[in-house]
Amino acid sequence: MSLKNNKQKIYLLVFIFFLFFAFFWQRFYFQKIEINLANQELKVLVAKSIYQQKKGLGGRKEMKNFDAMLFPYNSLARHGIVMRDMNFAIDIIWLKNTEIVDMAPHVDPEPGVDEAKLHIYYPRTVANMVLELPAGFIEQNQLKIGDKILIVE
Repeated sequence: MSLKNNKQKIYLLVFIFFLFFAFFWQRFYFQKIEINLANQELKVLVAKSIYQQKKGLGGRKEMKNFDAMLFPYNSLARHGIVMRDMNFAIDIIWLKNTEIVDMAPHVDPEPGVDEAKLHIYYPRTVANMVLELPAGFIEQNQLKIGDKILIVE
């Protein structure tokens, strides 16, 4: 009987470990892809989970080894972006599938601003993806509404 109880305890511990691992994996592991925008290959982090999308680039000092962060959504909507815990300015691009439908160049961080008072940046039309890039990318590459990205992966 005690052998059966020990096996059950081991199975339970293994199950709990995998649940714990899966929970933290989906929070901290960002998928990495490559996209082509303005004839440049960009290394991009993908924020898929709700936690990742809320966190975004917040808390980072810089983009480091990546050129952008992509936020894919399951629906077409006017997805708002805030500068929660941001330490550097960014350009924001809203996409409908792979086409740029709106842009917000050089959006500054809002240090010390309470969550409820953060400015929400909305596109003028519906989108199903948001791409955050280093500030100045839109201007330097003369991007315009209607331009397209190519997801290389």
